[in-house]
Amino acid sequence: MGAIDTILWPIRWVIEAILVGFHSLFEAWGLEGASGISWVLAITALVLVVRAALIPVFVRQIKSQRRMMEIAPQLKKIQDKYKGKKDQFSREALSRETMALYSKAGTNPFSSCLPLLLQMPIFFGLFRVLSEAGLGNAGVSYMTQDLAVQFANAELFGLAPLSATMSAAISGEAVLEEGGTTAVVLIAAVMVVLMSASQFITQLQIMAKNQSEEMMASPMYRQQRVLLYVLPLVFLFSGVFFPLGVMFYWLVSNFWTMGQQFLVIRNMPTPGSQAAKAREERIAKKREKLGLPPLGEVEQDDAPEPTKPAQRQQPVGKSRAKKKGPKPQKKPGDDDGLAGQAAKPKG
Repeated sequence: MGAIDTILWPIRWVIEAILVGFHSLFEAWGLEGASGISWVLAITALVLVVRAALIPVFVRQIKSQRRMMEIAPQLKKIQDKYKGKKDQFSREALSRETMALYSKAGTNPFSSCLPLLLQMPIFFGLFRVLSEAGLGNAGVSYMTQDLAVQFANAELFGLAPLSATMSAAISGEAVLEEGGTTAVVLIAAVMVVLMSASQFITQLQIMAKNQSEEMMASPMYRQQRVLLYVLPLVFLFSGVFFPLGVMFYWLVSNFWTMGQQFLVIRNMPTPGSQAAKAREERIAKKREKLGLPPLGEVEQDDAPEPTKPAQRQQPVGKSRAKKKGPKPQKKPGDDDGLAGQAAKPKG
C-alpha cells in the first residue's frame, strides 16, 4: 500500500459504506443488484450525501467571497501603490500589506476554493474504489469480492460497463461486447459535454450576474475569467480517462453546484451586483402587486425619530454659586432684637 492509498484509506472506507448501503437499499426496493441503474443511483445518492455535508463549508465560502469583495477597493490601492516596482523591498512590502489586509478582513483568496479542495480527496477516493471494483477486487470495507465482481459486470443499456473508460474503449484495451465500444464512447462523450457545459454555465452566472462593479475592476475578476474557459477544458480532456461510474459522480456534482449557485445568486446576491438589482426589482413588483408601499418608504417610516440634544447648562462660577446658595433662616427673636437695638438711644 502506497502513501496515497494510506491517506485515502479512511475516505475509501466511508465511500464504500455509503455506496454499498444505498445499493442495498435500492436492491431492497426491487431493483436488480447487478444492473447498471442500481449502481448509478447509488453513486447519485453518494453525491447528495457528500454535497449536503459540505453545505456549511459552502456558506463559509460565500461569506469569504463577500469579504473579498468588500476589500477589493483597498486591495487595488495597495497594488497601485507598488505598481511597476519590482525590487525586493517593494515586493515584500506588497505581500506584507496584502496579507495584513486579508488578516484584518478575516478572509483569504483560497477560501473560495475550499469546497473544491475538500471534494478532491473524495473524488480520488471514489476513483480508487470504482477502479478496484471494476477489476473485481475487494475494497477496504463494505465492497466485498462478490459486490466488486457485480459492479465490474454492471452495464448501462446492456452494453456499456460502468468500469469502462472512453480511452480504453477506443484503444481496444477494454473487452466489450459487440456495440459496446460505440455505447461507451457515446455515453462518455455526452457526459463530458454536459460536465463542461454545466461547469461553464455555473462560472458564467457568477461572473455575469453576481459581481459588483468594484470586483469587476479587480485583478481577481480577471483570474476568474481565465478559469471560466480553463475548467471546462479540464473536463473535456480528462473525462476520456475516467470510468463511466466516476463521470456520473462528477456530472451529478456539477448539476448540484449549478443549482446551488442559482439559488444563492437569486436569493442572496452580492450587494451592488446585477443579481441584487434584479432581486430588488422583483421585491418591488411583488409589493406593488400586493398593494404594499415600496420597501424604502417602509424603512423610512419605521426609522426611529432622532432624539433632541439636551440643552447645555451654562457653567456657574464659584462666586455666583455662593450667591445662589441657600439663604440662612432667621431664628425667632432676631427681628425683635434688631428692632430693640435700633430703638435704643445713643449715649
